[in-house]
Amino acid sequence: MVRYMERFYAMECKLFRIINRYFERKLLNRFFRTVTHLGGATFTITLVLGIILLSSQSIRYTAIASAIALTISHIPVALIKKWYPRSRPYAVLDHIHVTDNPLNDHSFPSGHTTAIFAILTPFVVWNPTLAIILVPIGFIIGFSRIYLGLHYPSDVLAGCLLGCVSGFLSFIWIKHFFLHVFM
Repeated sequence: MVRYMERFYAMECKLFRIINRYFERKLLNRFFRTVTHLGGATFTITLVLGIILLSSQSIRYTAIASAIALTISHIPVALIKKWYPRSRPYAVLDHIHVTDNPLNDHSFPSGHTTAIFAILTPFVVWNPTLAIILVPIGFIIGFSRIYLGLHYPSDVLAGCLLGCVSGFLSFIWIKHFFLHVFM
């Protein structure tokens, strides 16, 4: 088992370095430094609250599901970061490019990726056509976390899974109690 974990980590570090090596490209840097904030607390909370306040009934309930997902998804994020204090790649690996003032907390799982998928998933479940736009946005935000030197690929994958599961379950829960809204 230990051997497989070592192989997985070596493969993950290699993938991380492949993505992170383009850090010096100014245009990519500017893009990823900007887009990464779409998964941050300020943007995700403001977006969800804005949709709740400014939208019609079924969209409002979908946004409420997003707000619930955003809230509940960060409980396991906080617990896992406490129980499994994985250091961020820039703190462990040599010759890594990282943003100015990088985060000092633990790496696993990615909170930004969890947040964006938690708020996007209920909208994709509500209207699958939105996946064409929303899923790539989520993947770009997750990718930005690796590009900027803040997360390993498995951190992002775990965040994606946590966000999707909490978003799906929140939507199903809201739909169960407010079925009349979605008909």
